[in-house]
Amino acid sequence: MKNVEGKTAFITGGASGAGLGMARIFSKNGMKVVIADIRRDNLDRAMAQFNNNPDVHAIELDVTDRTAFAKAADETERLFGKVHIVCNNAGINLFVPIEECTYNDWDWVMGVNFGGVVNGIQTFIPRILSHGEGGHIVNTASMAAFLPSPAVGIYTASKFAVRGMSEALRLSLYKSDIGVSVFCPGLINSKIYESEKVRPPRLGSPDNTAKNQLMMDKLPEIHKVGMGIDEVGEKVLAGIRKNSMYIFSHPEFRDEMKEMFDMALKAFSDEEVPKKRLEFEEWRRNEVRKAIEAANQI
Repeated sequence: MKNVEGKTAFITGGASGAGLGMARIFSKNGMKVVIADIRRDNLDRAMAQFNNNPDVHAIELDVTDRTAFAKAADETERLFGKVHIVCNNAGINLFVPIEECTYNDWDWVMGVNFGGVVNGIQTFIPRILSHGEGGHIVNTASMAAFLPSPAVGIYTASKFAVRGMSEALRLSLYKSDIGVSVFCPGLINSKIYESEKVRPPRLGSPDNTAKNQLMMDKLPEIHKVGMGIDEVGEKVLAGIRKNSMYIFSHPEFRDEMKEMFDMALKAFSDEEVPKKRLEFEEWRRNEVRKAIEAANQI
């Protein structure tokens, strides 16, 4: 979607960090923007940056609440009309190894990081399809969608899930002129270290909240050296305009990515493959290639 001026964008987790960077840059480029966020205090601070711009609107939203998501979409359309760009960006983190996690930890992290993206897709894709003008979906994953870490096991699982879903969705939606990108950032100057502030009481895990907070308390200084949010927003907008499948904002991960893929390729054996399996694989690969090429052209 090269021409974004006048288009409406809906951004979850939009009141701080990467989401706020997207909102700022989208607005500067003539877009109407809805910032959705679970924290009213962050929404108020974010909106103060836009100097009462009538084309920027805030909605308090828990992305795990499907009814509220639908109401937020209705409100957006009443104010700004058709939505063309959706950035499913809301996310939280948990610094606890998988073997120490509880069901509540799983339900919380997966519910926000993956379920929130699912809810954004389920809410907005039918609306974009109905207006027939095309659009673009950006799903925020992380470099953790490619590079696993034992320290953040559930977070890693959630981001791998977002990546896989986004790749598949891209190959489904191109026929309707809807692009899909998966955004995989590294360290950003964000407030993800405040994740525990939004954990719902019903998904409490006191011991792991305490463990998580020990690490979170160290992150504010670390995040200060992260990429600035306006630079993040510029890179996401560039990815939308280029219809990129992957938006990689941090080039310092290139060598590590190569190591991971090289390790995967080395795991394949050199054994002979039966002819019928080879024929099926060639057919399957050609079908996927055709879909990828077509998706890249929209």
